[in-house]
Amino acid sequence: MFSSRLPLTALIPLCRSLRHYLHSGLTVHDGFRHLAKKGAARDLCARVLDRLEKGDDLPAALKKEAKVVPPLMIALVSVGESTGMLSEVFAHLEEHFLRQQKLWYTFVSRITWPVVQLVGAVFVITGLIYFLGVIAEMRGPGQPAYDPLGLGLMGASGAMTFLGIVLALVLGVFGIYWLATRGPQGGAGLHGYLLRLPAIGPCLQTLALARFCTALRLTHETGMSVGKALRLSFQAAGNPAWQAAADQAKADTRSGQDLSAILTRTRLFPEEFLHVVAVAEESGQLSEVMERQAEHYHEEAGRRMATLTAVLGYAIWLLVAVIIIIAIFRLYGSYFEQLNQRF
Repeated sequence: MFSSRLPLTALIPLCRSLRHYLHSGLTVHDGFRHLAKKGAARDLCARVLDRLEKGDDLPAALKKEAKVVPPLMIALVSVGESTGMLSEVFAHLEEHFLRQQKLWYTFVSRITWPVVQLVGAVFVITGLIYFLGVIAEMRGPGQPAYDPLGLGLMGASGAMTFLGIVLALVLGVFGIYWLATRGPQGGAGLHGYLLRLPAIGPCLQTLALARFCTALRLTHETGMSVGKALRLSFQAAGNPAWQAAADQAKADTRSGQDLSAILTRTRLFPEEFLHVVAVAEESGQLSEVMERQAEHYHEEAGRRMATLTAVLGYAIWLLVAVIIIIAIFRLYGSYFEQLNQRF
């Protein structure tokens, strides 16, 4: 909600059109010239075309649009420009964004009902606070009002206070995330912490692995230096914690270590992946293995996203149940307390 980047609904047709134009033999300039006249991303394409005509290459032009274009696209376009495989890169980007869109739709469809229940529970409690306060006022002065949550919130003012607290908590979470991702390290510390969380961490790691494998395959096939290939691949992972490891990984290549040893030092990769990389290096089939690994992790990302949405759904249901149970016990407690006072 705080991002100015192009939505997936604009990125997918952009990559598809560029893939088609380049595959048909048109130049990058021609492709962006056509796209600057139509489509959801025509403003971006017009700015990129202007920079291309002034002498910038495509990666440099896109880097100046870092607030609009995702880091993965910038990194992979750099790979494609260096390797002469721009058409293939845009095909991979289109496929990646389509999968990301499918994952997002799946996530939204599975989490919508639990969120609706949570919002409904909040408004039910708000209504209870308000109406029980009104009922107490109707009973006359000196009559105690029910306090369903035990927070001292009653009547119209209590209902507004409760809604304000809930809204502040929601905005606070988004605000903390926004501030953390705008820090000097671009959110590397926060994402490093998220990678260690159950359910969330495995999902984020799998998505980063899929992108890393795709980029490493493309860079390795061209004979690019290992250091540059690793730096671009870490940037293409699209995760700030991974991107923060790019420079160190590139520096480690100067010591002549094996790729698997360099990746091990980052502490970002699962053990089974490091074993696969070691075997691929020995057999000289790194490109083929990375292609298969990218496909595997894309499929695994779908399964782990399903797990994440299930966990979040159960957590929301549990929160709703706790809110309702607390309210019920508070109401019964207040009722029996008044009965004891009368008798």
